Amino acid sequence: MKLVTSEIRAIIAPSTGNPRNSEGAFISLDDGRLAFVFSRYTGTSFDDHAHCSLAVIYSRDGVDWDVEHPTTVVDASDYGQINVMSVSLLPMANGDIGLFFLLKLQKDGLRSQYRLRRYKGGFDNLVSDTLCLPDSLPDYYVVNNDRVARLSSGRIIVPAAHHPSCQKPDEADVNFTESRSRACFFVSDDDGISWRHTSAKLDLNDSFSRTGLQEPGVCEIADGILYGYFRTDRMYQYESISPDRGEHWFMPQPSRFSSPASPMLVKKNPYNGKFYAVWNPVPEYYGRPKPSGYWIGGRTPLVIASSLDGYNYSEPAIIEDDPTRGFCYPAMYFTGTDRLLLAYCSGGEDEGCCLNRVTIRGLTVSE
Repeated sequence: MKLVTSEIRAIIAPSTGNPRNSEGAFISLDDGRLAFVFSRYTGTSFDDHAHCSLAVIYSRDGVDWDVEHPTTVVDASDYGQINVMSVSLLPMANGDIGLFFLLKLQKDGLRSQYRLRRYKGGFDNLVSDTLCLPDSLPDYYVVNNDRVARLSSGRIIVPAAHHPSCQKPDEADVNFTESRSRACFFVSDDDGISWRHTSAKLDLNDSFSRTGLQEPGVCEIADGILYGYFRTDRMYQYESISPDRGEHWFMPQPSRFSSPASPMLVKKNPYNGKFYAVWNPVPEYYGRPKPSGYWIGGRTPLVIASSLDGYNYSEPAIIEDDPTRGFCYPAMYFTGTDRLLLAYCSGGEDEGCCLNRVTIRGLTVSE
């Protein structure tokens, strides 16, 4: 594998009182600026369910980012909770900024809401706040960052992982959430005004898997034909195809993407029609040396590959391969025919966890 041509544009590092900065998404604003919204933890804990808000930084050119002055966009306390994270950003049909995020409800066991906030012009002008998943759903749903997609038909699709809530056998009053999940899909055909879940619920046909199909993603590879992909603990990303805009799916099967239980991201470049996949290709296996003292989880190297059809991919090129760091939860934003911005978690020993630091990198991906 060869190194891809790239330059680091920004590093959003943790600090005292801000133990974790992690996964985010990009969008272009009406005034020409680029915005990057990310999960910004405050307090002392970087646990997934600790105090977290969504913050934004800006750039005029995609090169220089004002990392010293993040501004809070969504605070969990607005909803009487302590954690919001996993943002996606999407231009809406009427020109609004669509900001999607996961709100965790933690008072009576772990549940979640997935919400859409619409802004006019910038993040200081909130227009509306809508639920994308029915509030009556009793379980925990996960939607990764930079995963909401608009199809050629105009439909918006949200791929979600459903983690059922259970009770411990000897503690009937204690709820917990299963780590194994099924994939499901929520759609809107009126630009995010109303939502419904499709009938599709995909499971991993492997009783030994503890993950099931986690952290799903989708990409439209032809008119109405969707490629779906899912993180697993079976040493591969699993994949599926929907022929009807996400209503029905074929049985998931192992893909060509070897992977630990780490998320992949697939997106189409609107400038040249090519597809790009970013993921960790090397699975963990017995006998492989593992760093100690902080969590890496097999999330190195980080690579990128391209495709003309969204299904058959080139040999991957290396983006990051530091064995003492983990690289995961990517976000992609295309700035030209052969250029893109890539943001991803990049922590190591100094940060205490691979999830605690964000790198924004500019890539040139011409063949």
